[in-house]
Amino acid sequence: MNTKAFYSRFILAVILLSVINGFIGCKEKVAAHKQTLNHESQPAKDTAKELIVFHAGSLSLPFKQLAKIFEEKHPNVKVLSEAAGSRDTARKVSDLKRPCDVLASADYKVVDNLLMPDHAEFNIRFATNEMAIAYHKKSRYSDQITSKNWPKFLLKKDVAFGRADPNSDPCGYRSVMVFQLAEKYFKKPGLAASLANKDGKKYIRPKETDLLALLEVGEIDYLFIYQSVASQHDLKTIALGDDMNLRSDKNEALYATASVQVTGKKPGELITRKGAPIVYSVTIPKAAPHKALAKEFLELLLSEKGRAVMAANGQNPVVPAISKEIKALPASIKKYCTGTGK
Repeated sequence: MNTKAFYSRFILAVILLSVINGFIGCKEKVAAHKQTLNHESQPAKDTAKELIVFHAGSLSLPFKQLAKIFEEKHPNVKVLSEAAGSRDTARKVSDLKRPCDVLASADYKVVDNLLMPDHAEFNIRFATNEMAIAYHKKSRYSDQITSKNWPKFLLKKDVAFGRADPNSDPCGYRSVMVFQLAEKYFKKPGLAASLANKDGKKYIRPKETDLLALLEVGEIDYLFIYQSVASQHDLKTIALGDDMNLRSDKNEALYATASVQVTGKKPGELITRKGAPIVYSVTIPKAAPHKALAKEFLELLLSEKGRAVMAANGQNPVVPAISKEIKALPASIKKYCTGTGK
């Protein structure tokens, strides 16, 4: 083949290759354009999210059920629940600066004292409870102990009972309040101190639910706990009368005669907690990373469906829920609440 013929064929091949590449590129651009148009015409899918919920140990079961309902409505959302003593829970936000979307406390005063107003704008009271003494069928003297003689048996040397840490958990300082109210009720001076110092405070844990395993295996015989938690775990209980159980609004003045000093906001600071009827509360921290989802969770909690879950777990809902920061509540939540000056 002569040189001229070679170059002619080479040029023809280059031209043909350019035409083919152009055709392919055009098809790719058309396909990409169609894909873009198709994507824009379809609604954007939700990306996977999470909702971070910190709550009191005594709320573990009802909040697990609420989380399931919430996740069924939001398939791409995972509810990350973390239980702890309510005071420890509040400090995770105030001191440790951990991200949290919903915070629920076993005592509304915890939120008032440790989180308002720097870390939360509102506080909603949504459920009640009462104190009780739980025991196991194998607990010592379980066939003799009653609501009229329980101090006598709890103080026996061969009996052990547990309670929560007052500085970590409201159930802890409420247990000590029960001791003080029992001293008045049974008219036995020194009873509160004797109960508080029993066993050298050996069986005190950060939250009352930490002691359930010790009760089940017989390490302890009795446990000061919320009635709701005892019922949820099918435990036998010794009912404390309204003079001691911190349930009755009518006995608010009597409960206030009991008091416990606990740690405050600042290191070394002590604050006094006075006895009062047990009321749980919930809030959305100011720094919540997923506030829209948090509002929806609160709507569920305060709705008829949420109230039914709480009631089924032995925690009577407050209807309507109460908040003294009513003006600060999101509109979707405000409809479930009423204001109060207390």
